[in-house]
Amino acid sequence: MGNSRGRLAVLAVSLLALAGCGDERQDAEAPSGQFAVEVTDASFPARQRIAEPTTLKLEVANRGDRAVPNLAVTVETEPSSEGEAPAAFAEAREDATLADASRPVWILDEGPAGGGSAYVNTWAVGPLAKGQARTVEWKVTAVEPGSYTVRWRLAPALEGDAELAGGRTKGQFAVTISDEPVPARVDDDGDVVRGEEAGR
Repeated sequence: MGNSRGRLAVLAVSLLALAGCGDERQDAEAPSGQFAVEVTDASFPARQRIAEPTTLKLEVANRGDRAVPNLAVTVETEPSSEGEAPAAFAEAREDATLADASRPVWILDEGPAGGGSAYVNTWAVGPLAKGQARTVEWKVTAVEPGSYTVRWRLAPALEGDAELAGGRTKGQFAVTISDEPVPARVDDDGDVVRGEEAGR
């Protein structure tokens, strides 16, 4: 009898504790409201060549009176087939036999500093103080010829009810990659020289 009462007491305390946990939302500390952040300049060469390193660059400024908690940027290559999921610097292949249906269009050589996140196409680059500006860059190398549309968009945080107040917060690049490789040669020091200088 005593053991049964003891078990009932423990169960009652446990249920009360669980009920108390449900009173506070897990995202209670998540940011909310509007944030005035915008892209002041965006660049990605419209014409590229196979094996040519290049940079997708966004200049981002905080125009508001409050700090952006965790600036996030999503980059997606528009899929060539309707219904396919977009990828950051790749396209999906229509081949059910492949374990990974993603086909790289660009090799990502270097992403934004400190930009890791749990999302495949999104980089979280940290807070942006009032009046602060930051350059966000992706260094890539083209590996698949063709014509592509690369879209980008901003978010003030990865979670919560945070919204953007307006301004230029999304855009796209139309890019054509030629299958003619970049000229390359090995110089007298054994280094690989690419670009116009390699053809001299």
